[in-house]
Amino acid sequence: MSTPMLPRDPQDGLSAPAPQLPLTGIRVLDLSTVFMGPYAAQILAEWGADVIKVETPDGDQVRKVADATGRGLGPVFVNANRGKRSAALDLKSDSGRRALHALVRDADLLMHNVRPSAAARLGITWEALSPLNPRLVHCAFRGYGAGGPYADLPAYDDVIQAASGIAAAEAVGGSAPAYWRSAAADKVMGIYGAAAACAALRAREVSGVGRPVEIPMFEGMASFTLLDRQGGWVTDPPSGPTGYVRTDSAHRRPYETTDGHLAVMIYTDRHWLRFFDLIGRPELAADPRFVDLGARTENIDQLYELLSDEIRTRSTSEWLEALAEADIPHGPVNSVEDLFSDPHLRATDYFQTLDQPGVGPVRLARSPLSLGAPPLPPAPAPGLGEHTRAVLQEVGLDQDSIEEICAAGA
Repeated sequence: MSTPMLPRDPQDGLSAPAPQLPLTGIRVLDLSTVFMGPYAAQILAEWGADVIKVETPDGDQVRKVADATGRGLGPVFVNANRGKRSAALDLKSDSGRRALHALVRDADLLMHNVRPSAAARLGITWEALSPLNPRLVHCAFRGYGAGGPYADLPAYDDVIQAASGIAAAEAVGGSAPAYWRSAAADKVMGIYGAAAACAALRAREVSGVGRPVEIPMFEGMASFTLLDRQGGWVTDPPSGPTGYVRTDSAHRRPYETTDGHLAVMIYTDRHWLRFFDLIGRPELAADPRFVDLGARTENIDQLYELLSDEIRTRSTSEWLEALAEADIPHGPVNSVEDLFSDPHLRATDYFQTLDQPGVGPVRLARSPLSLGAPPLPPAPAPGLGEHTRAVLQEVGLDQDSIEEICAAGA
């Protein structure tokens, strides 16, 4: 691949290479389905990788979720698979496996979220594929890590939110356990997976060989939960209860104004001093319950109840102006719909409209990260098997073999 060049710098007379996204030139085989693996691979695509989504002849099942067009291009699929290419292969057939092996020989990274026993039957384990390409980085998304009694159990987001302590932590004031209203475990582990893949690719630069990478949902989300909720159980034996007092307060929520709701997060001594002045009660700064962070944490329910009562006395616009002037962290309580008219997102060209074949105009969010190179513009998601012939030609298969593979994957 040739490197594009910038204009010559008159100061040194040298040409500097144009900055590229960090994964430019990396080829990824994405055999994963639903949310977690596809999200990880989509992130890698945003960072410059060429991602080939290898699907069964029926396609990723999430294609059909909320698919108003009947074309297998539902909104979740479009978001999680934009910018990829699709190859439809029947990995249960000899021709499909031959095609996958040809792709593996030319790939840098392979991702899948198939349970260990099924992965072994399909021949997509590290042990099966690494002899074909010793430089391959093999990322397996799992419900549970290897070596434990749960290793081959099925797992989805709700199951992992429950197992990792998240659902129980949502039970505030005696309420029932609850899930986050998002496939959060899938998405968090997708980000973990993208990071792990990049770390393994970096290690390959040093060693020259690939490696197996395991991304287990249960262990990953347990780590995510324990960071701020381990509490007194960080010592052995425990010195106190688990949990995090501030986030456990029943009074921590968007606060009601006279005409809506508002998010306010007052944390430092400086912020609280300014807020107490703002409400005309500067004497509270000397109240033993609120005098410093430790005291405020011990009396968080009383503090947040006071905050709630005060916010309720003014309108949202009044508070937005007053809190902004005092430089106290705050913000609106946006709906999903509100994001599309948010002035900051509009100013930064966060949403871009493009044509999604089979659907029409769609609005997609650009990459949220700045990586020192111009971001790739959002690209449409692929139709099922749209690029099968092209990617097989790229790895050198002859036309007769390609036709046989395409017929098996139809």
